[in-house]
Amino acid sequence: MGEIDPAFIQEPEHRPRISFTEGQGIPLIDLSPIHSSNNVSAIEGLVKEIGNACEEWGFFQVINHGVALEKRQKIEGVSRKFFAQSLEEKKKVRRTEKVVLGYFDTEHTKNVRDWKEVFDISIQEPKASHQPDDQKVIEWTNLWPEYPPEFRETCQEYAQEMVKLSFKLMELIALSLGLPAERFHGFFRDQTSFVRLNHYPSCPNPHLALGVGRHKDSGALTILVEDDVGGLEVKRKTDEEWVRVKPIPNAYIINIGDIIKVWSNDKYESVEHRVMVNSERERFSIPFFFLPAFSTMVKPLEQLTNEQNPSKYRAYNWGEFITNRMQSNFQKLNVENLQINQFKISE
Repeated sequence: MGEIDPAFIQEPEHRPRISFTEGQGIPLIDLSPIHSSNNVSAIEGLVKEIGNACEEWGFFQVINHGVALEKRQKIEGVSRKFFAQSLEEKKKVRRTEKVVLGYFDTEHTKNVRDWKEVFDISIQEPKASHQPDDQKVIEWTNLWPEYPPEFRETCQEYAQEMVKLSFKLMELIALSLGLPAERFHGFFRDQTSFVRLNHYPSCPNPHLALGVGRHKDSGALTILVEDDVGGLEVKRKTDEEWVRVKPIPNAYIINIGDIIKVWSNDKYESVEHRVMVNSERERFSIPFFFLPAFSTMVKPLEQLTNEQNPSKYRAYNWGEFITNRMQSNFQKLNVENLQINQFKISE
């Protein structure tokens, strides 16, 4: 990426500070109780911890999550091997406006180009979604590189581990909202979830650009693994300060997405976050985005609304929403991309 192109430069008010505040208090939650169902009080304590984290931070880290370290190390290995190839090789599996998976190095967040390159892998394929005007069909068909040869199998194995962990976390979130543990399962039968491999090269001007600009995740849940370089920053709810998330070995970083915010009728928060880059070290991370079926109509759950707490959002179709977002991430638009606040019911 070399010299910095003006497309990467953030507006002055959104440029990163080189000094940072480490995020004291971001919850670290031990998931061991879910692996032995006989300790009821431990499960109840865990559910309360999850609920508090979702309400107060929208972010937390988990340990003793049940995902084998070997699976994580293998996918980190293939990610490094793939991104180390020449741009010419990587472009053989490049995303297009129609095929939304594969390699991509010109993603935009808030219409500013991100200092990164990515590779996206869908959990279930093939499937297609229509654009809101139904003129084009977007294809969700995986593109697999020839190198490294173990790429496909490694990514698919890891994805299944992430699906299992996502369902466990969604059960805990449901219980924390006073709902049956399996309340959310039906939304994910034909899920649109995907794994993303991120590579953030070192940047000659880290005070001007961001690896990913400020944003909230539009899905239900994100599970992130990152290397020891760090760079993820979260906007703390209490004072709206940007704080750095400290990488913890073999922990996963979890954040609540907009869908849970809507399902919970604003009880749980999806918070803004961004990724810093630096001039010395490249950074790798692997988020898993847990997303419902295209046909899902997202709206506050009836069990969580009543006369005193009416629905705060109009229903919206997830397929149309994610298709719009995919298009706006692919190219710079003249307007901000679709946001859930556009479905907020005015009081």
